[in-house]
Amino acid sequence: MKKNEKPIIVEQTFNAAAEEVWKAITDLDLMRQWYFENIPAFIPVVGFKTEFNVVSDGRNFLHKWKITEVIPGKVIKYNWRFEEYPGEGLVEFKISAENNKTKLRLTNYVLEDFPDDVPEFTRESCLGGWKYFINERLKDFLNKGK
Repeated sequence: MKKNEKPIIVEQTFNAAAEEVWKAITDLDLMRQWYFENIPAFIPVVGFKTEFNVVSDGRNFLHKWKITEVIPGKVIKYNWRFEEYPGEGLVEFKISAENNKTKLRLTNYVLEDFPDDVPEFTRESCLGGWKYFINERLKDFLNKGK
């Protein structure tokens, strides 16, 4: 993924209140159920940092997140880097109410180019990953018990 490419955008409308969606994307215990189960800590406050490792095909991807913006109940943004690789992204989760439902728009911007020789850093892989997390995992999580 390169900074001169258009950002990746994934949208999903949920049959859930905006407060439920906000909590699912900012509450550590809930995030562990649909997102990354090994996130050690997460506090939706500007400047908060966390890191955790994900292994893919025998390679480590030490995720390093830093929250850069929070508008409670509406927007959270965080920088996303990896210890082992160059590159930096910015992920924005934006929530809006829409006809008794809640729309989540995820935008993944590239701030610094990622390497071409790592399959996980292709545009297709990133888009597929976000669709999996937002359109499948988060949707299924929010639909539980309904």
